[in-house]
Amino acid sequence: MTVISTLLHLTNYKSPLLQTLVPSVAASFTIQAAFAVPSIIAQSEKFYDFSGSLTYLTVTALSLYLPSLRAKLATTGAGGIGSLSSFLASPFLKSAAAGGLGWRSIVLSGAVTIWAVRLGSFLFQRILQDGKDSRFEEIKKSPPRFAGAWTAQATWVSLCLLPVIAVNSIPASAVAATSAVKLTDILGLSLYAGGLLFEVVADRQKSQWAKERKEKVHDEEFLTGGLWSVSRHPNYFGESTLWTGIATTALGVLMSSPVKAAMDLSTPAAAALCFASPAFVTFLLTKVSGVPLSEKKYDKKFGDRKEYQEWKKNTPMYFPKLF
Repeated sequence: MTVISTLLHLTNYKSPLLQTLVPSVAASFTIQAAFAVPSIIAQSEKFYDFSGSLTYLTVTALSLYLPSLRAKLATTGAGGIGSLSSFLASPFLKSAAAGGLGWRSIVLSGAVTIWAVRLGSFLFQRILQDGKDSRFEEIKKSPPRFAGAWTAQATWVSLCLLPVIAVNSIPASAVAATSAVKLTDILGLSLYAGGLLFEVVADRQKSQWAKERKEKVHDEEFLTGGLWSVSRHPNYFGESTLWTGIATTALGVLMSSPVKAAMDLSTPAAAALCFASPAFVTFLLTKVSGVPLSEKKYDKKFGDRKEYQEWKKNTPMYFPKLF
């Protein structure tokens, strides 16, 4: 407990946000560094996506429990937190007025957990089956470039989780003073559910298509059916949408008067905290790693094919066509 108490003392900022944000970001970069070093030495990308999901889960849990841990140690001092199981359950059993977790913290943290477990297991299973990830064929041969990929992932986790970390850092007294349910809660969670469903269905359709191609059920060389007939990258669109949903729900509570006062947040600062997440995800997927790499790969393989040109011409790159 001495080490934990020291770390908490070092990050005991006046701002509730910084008290949770700084340790969370530090944890993100520490976990990625722990996976990066052996991976760079082995020139292996096998644990890249797995470590990303693990970092999401760890940082989310850390941000959820840090305020309770600080409050507990402030009360007990050297006495510690007592039973671990009791400490882990306690924030869920108390009302926000009594120092427990607000429902938005629980739901948003749960939403990230569901997404991270689903996507992480899907990508990890895929690389185990394929044995490689085409994104890293050249990058992993250069230690500086490969290290940059791991640093980028730590940054990705930190920026994406900003709205969740912000909500989890709201003092219990401010949580208790906010409205039970807001319009932004309904809108945000609907966007999250729709985006997650879009991503899951797109991934499953592509996996099933690849499986059937391997079994020679069909001889199609690129997928143009299902959600892939309304968007060339429906999985990436779903990803951006679900993070927009999380940001919307977070913004609604961060803009409430009790929370703005307790967190010393202006409206622009609250908006920036929340929408930096979907903005970064969308930029990363459409301009850096997702869409550009896929488009380049398929253009090189099928660019001279008439059916590919027709599909590309009639199917939006990102936002799905409705009619």
